[in-house]
Amino acid sequence: MTTSSSEMTGGQAATRDRREFPCDSCGSSLTFSIGAQKLKCEHCGFEKELAFAEGQKSGVSENDLEKGLSMQAQKRAATTTAPPANQEVRCRGCGAIVVFEGSLTSSKCSYCDTPLQVKDAHTNDHPIPVDGLCTFQVEHTAAQANMRKWISGRWFAPGAWKKRGVDGKFDGVYMPFFTYDAMTFTRFTGERGDAYYVEVGSGQNKRRERRVRWSPASGSFQRFFDDVCIPALQSLPQKLLQGLEPWPTDKVIPFTDSALAGKRAHTYEKPLDVCFGLAKERINDDLRTDVKRRIGGDEQRINHLDSQYSALTYKHVLLPVWILAYRYGDKPYRVVVNAVTGQVNGERPWSVPKIVAAVIAVLILVAIFASLGQQPPPQ
Repeated sequence: MTTSSSEMTGGQAATRDRREFPCDSCGSSLTFSIGAQKLKCEHCGFEKELAFAEGQKSGVSENDLEKGLSMQAQKRAATTTAPPANQEVRCRGCGAIVVFEGSLTSSKCSYCDTPLQVKDAHTNDHPIPVDGLCTFQVEHTAAQANMRKWISGRWFAPGAWKKRGVDGKFDGVYMPFFTYDAMTFTRFTGERGDAYYVEVGSGQNKRRERRVRWSPASGSFQRFFDDVCIPALQSLPQKLLQGLEPWPTDKVIPFTDSALAGKRAHTYEKPLDVCFGLAKERINDDLRTDVKRRIGGDEQRINHLDSQYSALTYKHVLLPVWILAYRYGDKPYRVVVNAVTGQVNGERPWSVPKIVAAVIAVLILVAIFASLGQQPPPQ
């Protein structure tokens, strides 16, 4: 996000209406309070319940995936011009023009800290509207404490890094996710391997060898997958956000932009079909694990596996993350905290001297045990 004092020129940004949340008591800006789970004025203490559209507070409904993919394809075919890369919003507090870059839709003015949002950015039909969100439930200080515990538990990290900690600004950001539900029916054939041991050789060469007896296995089963969460951002590695799972999707409430007041928020960058492909990869991995468990034995071979999908639905949700970007040794790293459960995941530096010392220590221990094993027994 950038801020300027005048309108941009050259068609680089599209001007959009702003979404504001003025205090009913003093007129200042309301922001979302994690402790109160309401909008709150930092100046006079006035609190206000989150505002929902009529009939929305009862729950978040699933969307038919086939219909959603079809509508997405139709919109792509009908779109002849690319959407503007940036969008402008005028701050009501100081009058500055705030440029929302890329997928950013909610933030604060850099000059006066007034919360700003691009109006209707998450509710119109193009892109796909947001169905629901989880509000921030882990306070900033608690997220920092969890991050410090995470840092102290990193093995083979540079001592200076662990002692100094991580310097940087912790930002609260609503990240876009697609969640998918699917009923699967799987047929499989394979082989079950049961291990047994035989004695071979004689004299000093006598020893036990492991063998595997293989027998055919086959079967079929159903499994329902509920809320497979796929991050829809290109700018962050998928594994970084997946390390914050599981997400308590039972706490998702209908979307209300009032919950975004004072926090950054992004719309999705990966489309619905791409995220569904990623969801299928995760589901297929889980099904292979299920098949191996059903085959049983000590080893498994899967010769054929066929899975059919039905009852496919999706939701577009915003999930809250505390994120910190920092640099160490001229390299960028990021740490993220699940703002509902407190789970931490991140990128960290490694200490090459510590790793080398550990490898040498292991090699020395292996050599010691090997030499002890070769010594003749006492007479």
